[in-house]
Amino acid sequence: MDLPYSSGATFLGAAPADGGAARFAVAGVPYDGAVTNRPGARFGPAAIRAASRMLCDAVHPLFECSPQADLVDVGDLALPVTCLSDHRGALQAAAAELMRAHHVCWLGGDHSITLALLRAQRQVQGRPLAIVHFDAHCDTWSDHFGEPSGHGTWMREAIEEELIVPPAAIQIGLRSPAAAEARQCVERAGGCIFTARQLRGLEGTQALAPIAGEIRRRVLAAGKPPAYLTLDIDCLDPAFAPGTGTPEAGGLSTAQVLTLLEELHDIAWTGMDCVEVAPAYDHAEITSLAAASFVWTYLCGQLAKGATPA
Repeated sequence: MDLPYSSGATFLGAAPADGGAARFAVAGVPYDGAVTNRPGARFGPAAIRAASRMLCDAVHPLFECSPQADLVDVGDLALPVTCLSDHRGALQAAAAELMRAHHVCWLGGDHSITLALLRAQRQVQGRPLAIVHFDAHCDTWSDHFGEPSGHGTWMREAIEEELIVPPAAIQIGLRSPAAAEARQCVERAGGCIFTARQLRGLEGTQALAPIAGEIRRRVLAAGKPPAYLTLDIDCLDPAFAPGTGTPEAGGLSTAQVLTLLEELHDIAWTGMDCVEVAPAYDHAEITSLAAASFVWTYLCGQLAKGATPA
């Protein structure tokens, strides 16, 4: 769908969706009606798609494959933009239909979209999900400045709605100011948090192996449920991702996130989203390029893994 803030580009130059049986799909959700600081994430899908064209033939140097032949881009979904509950209802219905046909990577949009995507995945999979959540923020607040739901409440809501398996919920990169009640919500529910402070100085495969190992252990212990990846671009330090609505100093490096995505490619992922890219605040498109590289790396890892999940 060509919305006013969409572009004609497709992700990696993929063919537009035509009802075919491509294994993977990319879909844009250009919604930022639930942000609490700087708006502009509705322009994220277009910016990520444009940055992805720099990846050229898209052959990954580690996985030695390109997802282009197995990928379609369905464009940006045309959804309500002024009412969060209406938007989520429409997104859940549209997402469930796409999820039945493809393994979907979603381009946000603010992080409020993830709750509807988890509802759709729970509906399609028929069971609660494991989740790996990269973010500067815990997203477990009880409200957003008096609003009952927003881009910083969805994780708490997902736990309360039993969309996820709490012991298989892992948060990575948290560092924002927050009261302990919100900050420790996932841990109190049985999940695991790796703060940005814990990850300082850990670079490369060997140093990050304990993190990847603990994530695998938790997914295995939970009975290997289908896993969902949600990646808020503000998990990165603003030096690596200035183009986001709520930047927080002291974050992860692009290399750290890429290493973890590469090391965790063999988990039984069922889909992912990359959210909170706000290109108006970007410099030299480095935020959009990081987001495009994360989605591309995820897709290549799934293709290299083949049909057999870990």
